[in-house]
Amino acid sequence: MSIDLYGLPVSQVVGVKGKKLEELHTLGISSVGQLLDYYPFRYEDYTLRDLTEVKDGDKITVQAKIVGIPQLQMYGRTKSRMTCKVMVDTWFVTTVWFNRHFMKDKLASGAELVLTGKWDQKRSQLTVTEAEIPGQGNSQTGTLQPVYSLTAALTQKWFRQITRQALLQFAELIPEVLPAELLRRYDLLPRKTAVSLLHMPGDLARGQRARRRMVYEELFLFQLKMQAYRALNHKRADGVAHPVDLPAVRTFVRSLPFTLTDSQKKVTAEILDDLQQPYCMNRLLQGDVGAGKTVVAAISLFAVVKAGYQGALMVPTEILAEQHKRSLDRLFEPYGIQTALLTGSLTAKQRREVLASMQMGLVDIVVGTHALIQEDVFFRALGLVVTDEQHRFGVNQRSVLRRKGMNPDVLSMTATPIPRTLAITAFGDLDVSTLRELPKGRKPILTYSVPHSLLERVLGFISREVEAGRQAYVICPLIEESEKLDVQNAIDIHAQLQFAFPAYRVGLLHGRMNPSEKDEIMREFSEGRVHVLVSTTVIEVGVDVPNSTLMIVYDADRFGLSQLHQLRGRVGRGEHQSYCVLIADPKNEVGKERMKAMTDTNDGFEIARRDLELRGPGDFFGTKQSGVPDFRLADMVVDFETMEQARDDAAELVRLADFWTGAPYLPLRAFLQREHIFDSDLLD
Repeated sequence: MSIDLYGLPVSQVVGVKGKKLEELHTLGISSVGQLLDYYPFRYEDYTLRDLTEVKDGDKITVQAKIVGIPQLQMYGRTKSRMTCKVMVDTWFVTTVWFNRHFMKDKLASGAELVLTGKWDQKRSQLTVTEAEIPGQGNSQTGTLQPVYSLTAALTQKWFRQITRQALLQFAELIPEVLPAELLRRYDLLPRKTAVSLLHMPGDLARGQRARRRMVYEELFLFQLKMQAYRALNHKRADGVAHPVDLPAVRTFVRSLPFTLTDSQKKVTAEILDDLQQPYCMNRLLQGDVGAGKTVVAAISLFAVVKAGYQGALMVPTEILAEQHKRSLDRLFEPYGIQTALLTGSLTAKQRREVLASMQMGLVDIVVGTHALIQEDVFFRALGLVVTDEQHRFGVNQRSVLRRKGMNPDVLSMTATPIPRTLAITAFGDLDVSTLRELPKGRKPILTYSVPHSLLERVLGFISREVEAGRQAYVICPLIEESEKLDVQNAIDIHAQLQFAFPAYRVGLLHGRMNPSEKDEIMREFSEGRVHVLVSTTVIEVGVDVPNSTLMIVYDADRFGLSQLHQLRGRVGRGEHQSYCVLIADPKNEVGKERMKAMTDTNDGFEIARRDLELRGPGDFFGTKQSGVPDFRLADMVVDFETMEQARDDAAELVRLADFWTGAPYLPLRAFLQREHIFDSDLLD
């Protein structure tokens, strides 16, 4: 009988007890299996280096002979700086030791040490971080040593020791999960070998081979979960096949005050087709800022209401909810469709009336914030749930709203463009629709990057736009002054602009204000009573203010590309020419790349591609909140081809009848069982 390493307490590893055990628990490690799955995020290379081959600033390991007398300076009782001359091959090198005065006695002339530290080429100086005497046990020299993400109370040395001890005790019990045919097809290491090598690679080649095996497994299991869900969900006709009245929908579309783009027509057709199927729609609608996602959502809601069901639209802020309700009222009024607003600021009486109308079916569409998912909220017949800016809601929030109906169809919308193939692969459980075109007549936003020295000209630009009757946003990265970052902050900038523009009303918006204060300032801005709005990035997903034509971003090099693009999308929504001015440090190399991308293109998908290259997927997706998988080893950009291969392999496997019953696939079915894929609820 095999032992489940995930059910075996980590205290079974020799040397794990007391406070160290508590610290492991804070890292989420409570079992032996979780300890072995806690992989290093990088390796320290302790291979001996030749000084002729290293670059300035490299971290290096060298063998040195002491040739000088150590010079020690103390600062107080514990702080110190010690220097000592050594020979490395034929080089005279000055070594510097901070707070290591206890090493002084070991630096006797003629003694040999292996030193690791940062190399300063100009000074021929090594700032020592680690030292060991050759020939003593547990030498790191010539090896790759894992580096883990740990709490301050755990040292790398101790954690390395206990992972090695765990492997010594339990490596033979690590189960294989991949079928033999996949191991053969891709020449993958056995699982127990790969896990051992990830913690103790020995050399780079073996470490890379171990990573290749475990990255494939991680991506394959993720895709298997998605593909099995899709297979089961499509077989299980537990959704509602809405009888969509296509002639009525066409009449509604013809009545819109504009013509749909080809993209909007294509996406709308996909959604209407889904609504008529007996399984639950689970579709992601992504489109650039201003691409017309709301209109597509409105058509979808119209179709569901005409089929006899209710719709819900959940948005992240009250001001956005109010804006959506006004937009929907204008579109639906001629058709007698009743909408309601459900937010936290309703009075108790107003709330009771809305809830009663929802339960009796007197309201067709409810627009709301997280107030929609409270326990006392019920619908008579909820048929479609639309979540706008879906990444801003947690998985649990979205699934609670979905359970307000009998498996309603779900449409998630996001304005964070993701390259389509990546989106399809990452969101394996979702169908992905993409809006690529902007509505006709939209003027492209003119974008400029300027240094801080041109601030006076920027202020003049703001003044000219406001004098012409327009409004401006001014975005800052921080709320208050910070010792850590020398960046402009919203409170200081607000004070400066009030002084610079005494005749204008300058508003302030930031994340520490309470919701009613935020809503009030946004309302004043949208109604034109505030001329210049100084804000932190809380404005990123905000209301539509067609009269705002100028977006100024201070310290723009501190922002990610996709975030800058979202901010730029706050303007350019009216008939007037709009501008985005990015104030950035021209010496910041990464910032320079971002500024070039922003001034080169207005295409959100191209921006997203470059952002992935510059930042990597974790920052790009906002992994912790968006539901995009937070992989231990895999990188969705670097390992994209492996992800696609894993998706194809998983899809091929779930189509086999033998997969659902055969003995070779028992570990994979057990994995799906643990992931609740066989439960009736939708996967989130």
